[in-house]
Order: sequence, then structure tokens, then C-alpha cells
Amino acid sequence: MPAGTAPGTAGDADRDPGLQPERTRLAWRRTTLTCTVVLVLAVRQAVRSGTTTAAGLTVVAVGLLVWLAFLWVAQRRITALSTAASAPRVLGTGTAIALTACTLLLALCAVAVTG
Repeated sequence: MPAGTAPGTAGDADRDPGLQPERTRLAWRRTTLTCTVVLVLAVRQAVRSGTTTAAGLTVVAVGLLVWLAFLWVAQRRITALSTAASAPRVLGTGTAIALTACTLLLALCAVAVTG
């Protein structure tokens, strides 16, 4: 590194531009796994508490649909990061809102099952 150049600046030739998309892909996979665990625990709680009413089953079904929607969006993003030849495009506002809604709805489904 040339004298007077701080690490991580534009003069740092050791930076690998492929690392950031890889970290982002791994973060998407961890988040998807976390959503899966939340859904499995909510279903487990529903089964253990004997929630077999129409409302309980509806909550579990909505949770499953929300999880599938989150999985679909996350997989699209992972694929976009994997196939981008240059820097991947920025996450769109609509996609960010959809992911936030999925996360909140999944949490509400889990609360509804346990409450």
C-alpha cells in the first residue's frame, strides 16, 4: 500500500469486489433460515396448544403464504446477486416494502398463534 494511503480507501488495490455480493447473499440465506425457524416454531406452538379452530388454522396458513412470499423475493435477490457481472442493482423500494410487510406479518402470525 502506498505511503499515506489509509486502508479501505480508493487506493487499496487488495480489495476484492466479489466479497460484498457474497456477504449479501449469505445474509439473505441467514434471513430466510430465520424466517423458516419462526414459521416452524409457530406451527409447533399451534399444534401443541391444540389450535385446530378455523381461526388458528387460518393464521398458520397465512404464515405459510407470507413465508413463501418472503422466500420467493429473497431467492430472486440471491439470484440477481449471483448473476450480476458488475455491481448488482440496488434493492427496489417496492421489494423492500414487500419484505418488510412479510416480516411484520410473519411476526403477527407467530403472536396470534401463541396468544
